[in-house]
Amino acid sequence: MSANLQTDSPSPASDRIKWLIAVALIVGGIAGFYYWSEESLLLRVIGLLVLVALAVLVAVQTESGRSAWYFVMDARTELRKVVWPNRKETVQTTMIILAMVTAVALILWGLDSFFAWSVKLLLGTGS
Repeated sequence: MSANLQTDSPSPASDRIKWLIAVALIVGGIAGFYYWSEESLLLRVIGLLVLVALAVLVAVQTESGRSAWYFVMDARTELRKVVWPNRKETVQTTMIILAMVTAVALILWGLDSFFAWSVKLLLGTGS
């Protein structure tokens, strides 16, 4: 009866092997990028991107890779639900922030000047 309870989930050993392959692809891509430094930068970048894409495809075949992929897809879905401000709202908010920063800067400058004047007066060093 216990033979019927088998699941289709891969073993942790096969996941580790897949992660090692993915890391080896990335390390190999970086090493190749510098090994063939005399070649065109465009070709080296394309080669590196292809190996990174292969590494991602291998990594997604693991359990943790699949969960990370689902997380990224859910994040993309949530990002599409965000209501972004239009240009008018962005300009208005920026102006309010600049006005508040200027006001706080002037208040702090005034307080600093007052404290500096007070300390000079108390120490008798002011003219």
